[in-house]
Amino acid sequence: MTIIADITVPADAFELGRVLKDFPNVEVELERIVPLQESIIPLFWISGTDTAEIEAALSENRHTKSVTQLTTTDEETLFEVRWADQINGIVEALIETRAKILEATGEAETWDFRLRFEAREHLSDLNMALTDAGIPVTLRHIYNPTVPEDASTLSEEQREALLQAYRRGFFEIPRGITLAEMAEEMEISDSALSQRMRRGLAVAVEQVVVSEALS
Repeated sequence: MTIIADITVPADAFELGRVLKDFPNVEVELERIVPLQESIIPLFWISGTDTAEIEAALSENRHTKSVTQLTTTDEETLFEVRWADQINGIVEALIETRAKILEATGEAETWDFRLRFEAREHLSDLNMALTDAGIPVTLRHIYNPTVPEDASTLSEEQREALLQAYRRGFFEIPRGITLAEMAEEMEISDSALSQRMRRGLAVAVEQVVVSEALS
């Protein structure tokens, strides 16, 4: 039976969190973790700090293969980082227990995850793996949900937002329209449009860029 669990772990439980601990104002939203044969690739949004400093810190990390800024909105930047396969901690535990990351947000000291497991024993396996690795984990909530929409497919709202942004020159330099102007045209809030575009861009990147890497 599918279950969803909300957990909290220290930021230094995995390499990305350790790097970002040096940035007290940083806010991170992890889109997804993509395991490839030769590396592990997280896609994540960064806000609240200088993106050039973040990129430099990630590039200088000895576990990093490459760091790429994929896209930028008015307030956030989407990064792709390729890690060496020697990286360990919570990332490997999530992959090994086949946990699906529904949400993941982090600050300098802690990270909150919402995870979906196909069976309750997979959650138990994750807890054992983290305990064996010496990673403290707080289980905040656990429940049996209705299976949510597949996060690997663009929703109609995400598709509409990305098409509108493309047609109105949002991705051009200089921008043909601001996020606020486009949100007003679509009669939704700035934050709602930003979220649709961020989610949609991450899905599009996984479908195109990551699919090419896997082929």
